[in-house]
Amino acid sequence: MTDLTTALQEQVSALGPFFTFETHTAGSELGAPWRKLSEVARVESGVLEERVASVRATLAAGGGRPAEAVELRVAASVAHLGLVARVVSPLLGLAALRRLPLRPPTLDDLRWHSGLGGAFALSLPRETVAAVATEGAVATDDAIVTDDAVAARDPGSVAGAGTGTGTGTGAGAGAAGALLEGPVRDLVDAVAAFSVSRRILWGNAASAVNGATAGIVSAAPALARPARTAALLMLRHPRLRDAHTLDPRNGRFRRRSCCLIYRAAPDAAGAVCGDCVLVRR
Repeated sequence: MTDLTTALQEQVSALGPFFTFETHTAGSELGAPWRKLSEVARVESGVLEERVASVRATLAAGGGRPAEAVELRVAASVAHLGLVARVVSPLLGLAALRRLPLRPPTLDDLRWHSGLGGAFALSLPRETVAAVATEGAVATDDAIVTDDAVAARDPGSVAGAGTGTGTGTGAGAGAAGALLEGPVRDLVDAVAAFSVSRRILWGNAASAVNGATAGIVSAAPALARPARTAALLMLRHPRLRDAHTLDPRNGRFRRRSCCLIYRAAPDAAGAVCGDCVLVRR
């Protein structure tokens, strides 16, 4: 690994636990405890079923109830949101510092070892990080122009997106599309088998993008503009365009679906997330 690659990995990992990652040589043999993340998308592996069951038990325990008291689709949606956030966050971190990988890693490229209660360990192909580190940033004309005045009023949001002037073209938009149509769509397809609406699942993806962006802005305010630009390239892709809204007054993000976590509480009376469609404003 080159010094540039090592430095970039350390910079992204410093943004927080969901951004932290290790690296491995593409195509190298697996070593315990690492596994391919693509296991999650293969029904026959049972990995996703096991993870959803674990999330279900954890959610139920929070309300002092048996696992069966929590709807399976609720646990599946919550598990999906965590998986997507973990995949998207380090890649948005790379984008904030340099650019999105032009060839994002597939689930088969990514490696993980499972854990609940926080961010699971994740490893990216060293070659992916090296390409981002050495090939430079995408030209600014591939970006979306945002309104810095809006961003200043609401520094935790995607910001400015309500007044952006473009839809994103060129390499940046292509990289964003490849990420959404690759590993993110694979996770959506896998979890949809648990009777979770795809509208909810793509809403989870949009929420994960916005959440990662807010995490970057909080950890490193100087990276706010490139982080938001990368997020906008994703949020304006057809997969996510109808999954959220951005308030034109302040750029605040709001999804158009609910991740369902409120239903895990007794009598389905739990709190909803700050970006939920059910939040009254």
